[in-house]
Amino acid sequence: MIRSMTGFGEASSQKDGIHYFLEIRSLNNKYFKAVVRLSEELQSLEAAFESKLRERISRGTVTVTASCSDYSHSAAHTINQKALSHYIDQLKALPQSASGELKLDLGALLNLPGVLQPPADEESRLRDAREVFSSLLDKAIDGLLAMRAKEGLLLLEDLRDQYELITERLDQISKRAPDVIAEYEKRLRTRIEMMLKENETAIEPADLIREIAVYAERTDIAEEIKRLGGHIGQFKELLESKDPRAIGRTLDFLAQEMLREANTIASKSPDATISRLTVEIKGAIDRIKEQAANVE
Repeated sequence: MIRSMTGFGEASSQKDGIHYFLEIRSLNNKYFKAVVRLSEELQSLEAAFESKLRERISRGTVTVTASCSDYSHSAAHTINQKALSHYIDQLKALPQSASGELKLDLGALLNLPGVLQPPADEESRLRDAREVFSSLLDKAIDGLLAMRAKEGLLLLEDLRDQYELITERLDQISKRAPDVIAEYEKRLRTRIEMMLKENETAIEPADLIREIAVYAERTDIAEEIKRLGGHIGQFKELLESKDPRAIGRTLDFLAQEMLREANTIASKSPDATISRLTVEIKGAIDRIKEQAANVE
């Protein structure tokens, strides 16, 4: 199954006056990489987030951002009056020469250690956040995968076009290859006959056959055509597969093997027509490699 590596998903929920929001984005990457961005009070959820991402996503850089905003009265911190009074008493006890006229800044006092106490049910709130975000993460991943699948259809269409081009050009090369040997034999016979006529000498048929056989062996591309055809068949199977597993890296490796065979065909065959067809095949394979970098 062809899926893109780029996508986006989001989900939100509200519970007991607290608004929860989660966003997930993914970009191309040869491997899987998770980037989880959480506020300080939610840091303990990072491992659970990454674990769930790995279960459902195989490849790409996946960035998750989650936040919660508490609009209820329970979000308010409690002022520790004893601690605040103790700080004030210490300030008043300072010598006048050191303190001058005593001016108290309430905002600064509230930031002193121990003055503001977090809500007593912090553990309960974190437990609720874990439960809500677990559900939101599943929904956001569903949206991400749906977008990946939609973009994957566009990738699939392009990959099929490249498959058809390579198949057509390889078929033309396969039909052209035997003619290359026949044309060489014809040119060789003509050239030898002209030389023999000029020098009034003769040549043994066995020598001519040997020369043609050497040329045929050196320029034989039947094995490469067969291997490239096999790779193309495997490529088609991947495009048609309904297997949900990621195939991007397999496509990339397969494209490398296809390019290797195409390069060998180009180097072994001196025929201009085959060379032109091979160039088109290599262009299509490069396009496959480019698109494979976008496939999960």
